[in-house]
Amino acid sequence: MAGNDWINSYLEAILDVGPGLDDAKTSLLLRERGRFSPTRYFVEQVITGFDETDLHRSWVRAAATRSPQERNTRLENMCWRIWNLARQKKQLEGEEVQRIAKRRLERDRGRREAIADMSEDLSEGEKGETVSDISAHGDSTRGRMPRISSVDAMETWASYQKGKKLYIVLISLHGLIRGENMELGRDSDTGGQVKYVVELTRALGSMPGVYRVDLLTRQVSSPEVDSSYGEPTEMLTPLNSESFMEDMGESSGSYIIRIPFGPKDKYIEKELLWPYIPEFVDGALNHIIQMSKVLGEQIGDGQPVWPVAIHGHYADAGDSAALLSGALNVPMLFTGHSLGRDKLEQLLKQGRISRDEINTTYKIMRRIEAEELALDASEIVITSTRQEIEQQWRLYDGFDPILERKLRARIRRNVSCYGRFMPRMVIIPPGMEFHHIVPHDGDMDGETEGNEDHPRTPDPVIWSEIMRFFTNPRKPMILALARPDPKKNITTLVKAFGECRPLRELANLTLIMGNRDGIDEMSSTSASVLLSILKLIDKYDLYGQVAYPKHHKQSDVPDIYRLAAKTKGVFINPAFIEPFGLTLIEAAAYGLPIVATRNGGPVDIHRVLDNGLLVDPHDQQSIADALLKLVADKQLWAKCRQNGLKNIHLFSWPEHCKTYLTKIASCKPRHPQWQRTDDGTENSDTDSPGDSLRDIQDISLNLKFSLDGDKNEASGNPENSDENAVDGKSKLENAVLTWSKGFVRDTRKAGFTEKSDQSTGTGKFPALRRRKHIFVIAVDCDTNTDTLETAGKILEAFGKEKTEGSVGFILSTSMSISEVHSFLVSGGLSPTDFDAFVCNSGSDLYYSSLTSEDSPFVLDLYYHSHIEYRWGGEGLRKSLVRWAASINDKMAENERIIVENEQVLTEYCYAFKVQKPGMVPPIKELRKLMRIHALRCHVIYCQNGTKLNVIPIMASRTQALRYLYVRWGVDLSSIVVFVGESGDTDYEGLLGGVHKTVILKGVCASNQLHANRTYPLTDVVPFDSPNIVQMTEDCSGSDIRSSLENVGVLKG
Repeated sequence: MAGNDWINSYLEAILDVGPGLDDAKTSLLLRERGRFSPTRYFVEQVITGFDETDLHRSWVRAAATRSPQERNTRLENMCWRIWNLARQKKQLEGEEVQRIAKRRLERDRGRREAIADMSEDLSEGEKGETVSDISAHGDSTRGRMPRISSVDAMETWASYQKGKKLYIVLISLHGLIRGENMELGRDSDTGGQVKYVVELTRALGSMPGVYRVDLLTRQVSSPEVDSSYGEPTEMLTPLNSESFMEDMGESSGSYIIRIPFGPKDKYIEKELLWPYIPEFVDGALNHIIQMSKVLGEQIGDGQPVWPVAIHGHYADAGDSAALLSGALNVPMLFTGHSLGRDKLEQLLKQGRISRDEINTTYKIMRRIEAEELALDASEIVITSTRQEIEQQWRLYDGFDPILERKLRARIRRNVSCYGRFMPRMVIIPPGMEFHHIVPHDGDMDGETEGNEDHPRTPDPVIWSEIMRFFTNPRKPMILALARPDPKKNITTLVKAFGECRPLRELANLTLIMGNRDGIDEMSSTSASVLLSILKLIDKYDLYGQVAYPKHHKQSDVPDIYRLAAKTKGVFINPAFIEPFGLTLIEAAAYGLPIVATRNGGPVDIHRVLDNGLLVDPHDQQSIADALLKLVADKQLWAKCRQNGLKNIHLFSWPEHCKTYLTKIASCKPRHPQWQRTDDGTENSDTDSPGDSLRDIQDISLNLKFSLDGDKNEASGNPENSDENAVDGKSKLENAVLTWSKGFVRDTRKAGFTEKSDQSTGTGKFPALRRRKHIFVIAVDCDTNTDTLETAGKILEAFGKEKTEGSVGFILSTSMSISEVHSFLVSGGLSPTDFDAFVCNSGSDLYYSSLTSEDSPFVLDLYYHSHIEYRWGGEGLRKSLVRWAASINDKMAENERIIVENEQVLTEYCYAFKVQKPGMVPPIKELRKLMRIHALRCHVIYCQNGTKLNVIPIMASRTQALRYLYVRWGVDLSSIVVFVGESGDTDYEGLLGGVHKTVILKGVCASNQLHANRTYPLTDVVPFDSPNIVQMTEDCSGSDIRSSLENVGVLKG
């Protein structure tokens, strides 16, 4: 195996221990012990498949031991260590095989059940071979991709885009991001993704039809990093935007927006950012809303201009984008860059650390859950290659290529998918800037750049650094640019070059393997690779034919490509697997033909460029033959060069952005619906003096009065309005409410409410709009008695402020509205004690009505339009009923441990009673099952596991609070959320964000719902945040009040 020459040396040391060993010692090393021979095991298995850097260090120490006996003993002990490690590795591999088999069975079962739910059999159209929109460059992957004229196509597309003024939001949270002098490689978080998102933001901002692009990231004001990362806003200088300058406006262009969240004055790695994601979401939401209003004044005729899409990059930003997309009801895009499940698989295969250690180090399970949520919420998932789809995304519960293909075919035929949804996978390779690249047309024998009047510029310094290695520097150069990593397969390339005499005679080999000072200062893995290469150079006597400079700058890379092209050379990427292969595109831009691995991204690149040959990276002879063919056949070389230059525009940033914007345009537009007025225009002026009257009169408010709204919604049969109400507006109002499956007892009551609200002079409706602080009671006690006791304590503690009107209360619960009404009556509370009610775990939002005794609650129907994205409806309900039946079938005869609760289910909440909480699967298993079935929903165990609520994926109690901010302007930082020590399975979502959270110790302490968590609560909750206040057990109302005063609430 490449990079394991130290093991070969180790084997030599075992077989040839030197003259100091007697026969007895030698036999001790080589004898059979039971069925195990260390030497034979080494030859047959370890050399070909094992690479442990810690063992390499042990071998270095052992090899340096002077005493042959001691060295022999150390090496034998080391061999037993390797045997033990390999045994553990095989055990882990066996467990992995079992996991894969189990996953395959679950997916196959889910696919069969999904197909069975869909009424008709698959047609031929559903048996196509593409996964989805496989290529960004054409509709079919068969044959050659279509070649287009970049100038004509771009001009046509640009004229089509001319009238648009789009606002796009990108999110990339970790690392250090700035527009100029990017510190790439400073740490593991500041790498290629940073460069990609900055260049994408800059390129999109220069495209016709795009008015503004915001790249949201973390603001870092720390002495350990440059002060530029603490600037809240940075404008990116546009590239090649002269033709679009006339479209520039006051706030147009591309910007980096830095949102403060997490520890102040501290730069932390991405694994530690998870607890602070909700805080970022709240800050980003504030920025987007304010910017939408600003853009509305500039280009929207006074109406907010909402983002056309929110695009998350990497898992942490995907989680954030999903929450923002739900809060704003706008389409979401996602790019994974690097995927958690794939990383977990690779780490488990290495066998060095356990799954628990992996999770502790990388927070890998939280990352995977974020990626699953991104799949649930995304309209489009953008990948760089087909390999990413077929080998990485298919590892996730939420994506099945086969089921996706079938669902996509049904959508094209306008056939129901029965509540099933799958994100669209789209391949759009990363873009590059080519405007500054001039392909070299000269060669080593004749120069075309200069003449007597214009002498040519001096050769770059890096050229002499490379050519000094060569005896004949005029020979074609075979160029490889990769770090010294075993996965890059450089040793196989050197072997192929060394063993092919015709190739050695025709060409030189240049290896650009990063920067190094001394081999001893390199990592053990990199050092072993480099030592292997040096030994091969010596073995094949390649001195004067191979260059391997120690240093180069990033700015030298273009000159290196130019030198290879000047010598009519070839670029090679022989990696065992290459996720994308950006260097192949860079080489093609400079006119270099390519030889590349056939595993991964290079396949897609070659399909587009057609500028070289693909090889099996394990086949040394194949590599040598491909290189020799291109170097020896000048006509083939010229053809490949020409093809690359002709088609390279397909990987330019303008081409990338054109495809990107085309895909966004294919998404169904979504935005907050209450902005619509009767004449079809939008109305965002919610702060004018007549708000309370206009909002009630305006049909766009879309509210209804209800006591048992949950039952009526579920029935889907709204009552008729008063037949005598013949007024045109009343008819229209009834029609809209009926269409929304609303429930109106009497339209005249709405008029009564208008008059009452106006006469009381209480101002804006709902009342929470005029509060200075909003207190949310979200304790999830097992019994109503405990909940009433806690709620009563909180209400009493702030009774003075409630009477004054400066404080309002919201009840946030898993109960339905009818259960809430009974709860209030039993505790002697009035609905008017609360401004709003978040019911059914966040799927319903009600406001209290001050006048209608028999209909004390007003339902916000626009909240339903806000959360209904990807709601499975009746198809989801049938799947849940079937799941419950399968659980009951496993029990004793006639025993039903989980049943549908038809009395409290609503249109957007399917509720089930759980008779024996300990006997139903944990929430993570049900969530996994729903994703495998392509059913996107939010499943929650409530009331200590005695109830199951299934609601839309975009709905939650936390998202309901964000809706109040988006809809009514309720300041999130003025909200205080009261929770118990534990709660329902959506408990963690209530703890983070810019709002204050009060944890009441001793309340809900016996809750066992979180015993089966996928990841610990500390991974996602910032318990050290100043926004979280933890009360002692049996605290009084005055204690709660004092604690809030200490953190700045109620002051001023």
